[in-house]
Amino acid sequence: MSTSSNQNNFSKGTDLAVIVLYMIMVAVGILCIYMVEYNPNTNLSSSFITAKTNYSKQIYFAVFCSFIGIFILLMDSKVFTALANLSYTAGILLMLATFVLGKNINGSKSWIPIAAGFNLQPAELCKIFTALFLAKFISKPETDFTKLKSHLLAGAMIALPAILSIMQHELGLALVYSAFLFAMYREGLPAAILVIGLSFAVLVIATLLLDPTVLAIIITAIAALIILSMIKRFKRNKNTIVLIVSIWAICFGTVRFAVPYIFNNVLECYQSTRIYSMVGKEYDCSFNIKAARSMAAGGKKSRKPDDYNVKQSKIAIGSGGFWGRGFLKGTQTRGKYVPEQHTDFIFTSLGEAFGFVGTFTFLALYVFFLFRLIRIAERQRSTFSRVYAYSVVGIFFFHIAVNISMTIGLFPVVGIPLPLISYGGSSLLTFTVLIFILLRLDADRQMVLR
Repeated sequence: MSTSSNQNNFSKGTDLAVIVLYMIMVAVGILCIYMVEYNPNTNLSSSFITAKTNYSKQIYFAVFCSFIGIFILLMDSKVFTALANLSYTAGILLMLATFVLGKNINGSKSWIPIAAGFNLQPAELCKIFTALFLAKFISKPETDFTKLKSHLLAGAMIALPAILSIMQHELGLALVYSAFLFAMYREGLPAAILVIGLSFAVLVIATLLLDPTVLAIIITAIAALIILSMIKRFKRNKNTIVLIVSIWAICFGTVRFAVPYIFNNVLECYQSTRIYSMVGKEYDCSFNIKAARSMAAGGKKSRKPDDYNVKQSKIAIGSGGFWGRGFLKGTQTRGKYVPEQHTDFIFTSLGEAFGFVGTFTFLALYVFFLFRLIRIAERQRSTFSRVYAYSVVGIFFFHIAVNISMTIGLFPVVGIPLPLISYGGSSLLTFTVLIFILLRLDADRQMVLR
């Protein structure tokens, strides 16, 4: 009796609009993958049974994820709070396991082979665990999120999987973890910290645009002028000059040492090239230590990658015009001109087939979906549910914004999938679990505060 009552309660409280939007976007994703891989000589029924095509695999992924979603909705929402710490620990251990058991795919050793050709990417799943762990930490009664200590601890929780992702050559996934700042800001993270982060990003971009030595001289001159103009105030308050000198030292060190070291010693040649190309600059791979070591070990000469992917992506989207070329009529898609079109550049198939009207409608669907998630987040009565909800919003927004910006050349190619659209079992599973945990928490929002 209690079980039936519980099921009725959550079914009444579940946001059906989100489920409908989820189903529509998954269907659109399968359609896009089908357009990319369409071959008139392929038998649809046999390809589905044998799962030899990516669109047939994605259908199987979608069916599996549907069962996972139903299972989550049937669970007690208190489980997510109770297992938050354990799941985060398990996620970190899985990411560490990739260094031993990992399979190298496209230069990234972030995959663990499972069976039948399927692979698991722990870094994707760790986004779920981090969201739950962060929500658990902030919602604890002893956590005062107005204090700097709490900000630093939360930042460390987010930074750990991000660092491991970088070590796995997954720069895109590492960047995704910055989306959690959205939830932290909602819970009281000072805006000044976000301003500092934005200023730091501007400083890095300036380092790419200008000669580091010239920029360091400019920064030093500005600091000197500020000190000279405020010298009388320094006599009354010596802390001010300490602050200015500290800011100068950080900026100088970033420009002269940190940025060059990261681009020449940490990042691969192609990664540095892609980032430089975003600001209209060329990167000299002869400065890249990893490229030099590869050549010394007898590897192929590191060729500076061009922007072929992005160029073909722009051509495909532009060729769609206002109304699009039509279903299965895209010349760029049919000709396989766009690399990785079924994953990172899946948006191009939509743009070429359905044009501006189709992409605008699709983006409007995404916007409505995000606003729906924000509405869910704002109506939560518990801190845990609200933090988790805004973490989900941040993750989806980051993925959407970066992926689409990437396909039109506004952001470097970093390998970030388009949520629920791009091919990939790990990606679809991650976004499915993120959504359905949120729906389960939302269904129980009238319960005792967690």
